[in-house]
Amino acid sequence: MPRVAFFSLLLLLPLLFSSVQAGPEAPANPARPIQIPKVWDEAQLAAMDLPLPNTAVKMKHVSPEYYYRLEVRPIYKSYPVYHPDREPAGYLEWLKQQEPEIAFDPAKLKTEQDWIQAGELVFEAPLGFNGLAKLERVRDPKWYAAGKVPVGKDGVAPFFRYVIREKGKVEVGEFSCATCHSRVMSDGSTIKGAQGNFPLEHLDEIALKERFANPERPEEALAGVRRFTRSRFATPWIQPDPLQALDSMSIEDIATAYGQMPAGVQARDEASILIPVQVPDLIGIKDRRYFDRTGRSRHRDISDLMRYAAFVQGAFSWSSYGDYLPAGSLPEPPRGKRYSDEQLYALALYLYSLEFPENPHKPDALSQFGQQIFVREGCEGCHTPPLYSSNKLTPTVGFEVPEDHPAKADILPFSVGTDPALTLRTRKGTGLYKVPSLRGVWYRGPLEHSGSVATLEDWFDPRRLRDDYVPTGWVGYKVQTRAVSGHKFGLDLSEKDRKALIAFLRTL
Repeated sequence: MPRVAFFSLLLLLPLLFSSVQAGPEAPANPARPIQIPKVWDEAQLAAMDLPLPNTAVKMKHVSPEYYYRLEVRPIYKSYPVYHPDREPAGYLEWLKQQEPEIAFDPAKLKTEQDWIQAGELVFEAPLGFNGLAKLERVRDPKWYAAGKVPVGKDGVAPFFRYVIREKGKVEVGEFSCATCHSRVMSDGSTIKGAQGNFPLEHLDEIALKERFANPERPEEALAGVRRFTRSRFATPWIQPDPLQALDSMSIEDIATAYGQMPAGVQARDEASILIPVQVPDLIGIKDRRYFDRTGRSRHRDISDLMRYAAFVQGAFSWSSYGDYLPAGSLPEPPRGKRYSDEQLYALALYLYSLEFPENPHKPDALSQFGQQIFVREGCEGCHTPPLYSSNKLTPTVGFEVPEDHPAKADILPFSVGTDPALTLRTRKGTGLYKVPSLRGVWYRGPLEHSGSVATLEDWFDPRRLRDDYVPTGWVGYKVQTRAVSGHKFGLDLSEKDRKALIAFLRTL
């Protein structure tokens, strides 16, 4: 994709993502032949997506004819990346002796468990090589320290993989699903599929400032960076322009805006450098009825998860919004790569198979009292057990739900007052927010759709509604204080009740 040429370090291709109804259709029974759904189907894509708030602007995916002419991405065998101080002796030399090996071969997959295991390979398969994580960087302890890159107790940085595509040449692969959906906990354990804590935007800040420290043509460099940034986030049909500030930002300003985002928050394509989004937790995704914080796509069965994975891992690049095509034009012949339908099916099965990690927060007298408060305060209405989500959508402030809205039956008749920027002023917009699941909230953070608060204690702090509040998560570009609005439920509890409620939520 030509627009990536300005600075490949910003190749952000992160991932995916509440009716107590049964979850999506179950995958195939292992005793039956595997039936691979066709992913890029125009009718199914159109039925999956919710409309933009401005219904006069239609989001349209690239045609199946174009999509299926894209080259299928080969998945090579990959190897763990160790912190230099923890790497086995002779590891790099051993890697140089390995032959390139295609790791994903659907002809060898006979059972559902085979497909799930192959899906883990897809989950870890990089989309890019030698960008932010170059070989000399991942082998430098100072880079880990400066970048605040977490490392597991086994010495592995789960966000990258070594890949051998040519014997004797060791490359660092990145921007896999695992890059954004791996979380290293304080005890050194790693949770696959969780809201990740890879400090992507901090590393982007470092790399941008390094790359453009002394450009030969400063004005040309600035124009290129602004143009690339606008192509990722622009919404020309929305006025006033949500990216207006970009026109007066220097490269250092843009880098700083990235760097202000804590790990677990990203300026994902279609969100914004000024309106980032919390990285979703994929564990439990099989029970969720909508994808994205804004509920932009339905999850009816496994084929929708496959479509959504294809979209967020690259196919968004060719989508159009009315007359606006962010990529500028579709190259002919098609350039870029896609997943095969078989790879996407395996990935989706793997994501369906993910289970919540063992919770160290065991029920006790305090949490049991907190459960009583949860029921007393009516929290179950939206966060309904056992999913601790109703799988419904709630309109944001300023959005009137059309009577003929395709998701009308799933939209609650009230707003919880959440800041509307993400869902009204970005390409992710639907005018709605998804009711999140509280399962696994103990290992997640930062919280809120843009990651504005770091902890549950911060979320239930009534001071967050004040304009002089300093958010403990993402603050914002050139922002020192701001209110974290919305969801006032629980803010008027006594200190005793609040502690008990938080203790209960941590047991979920």
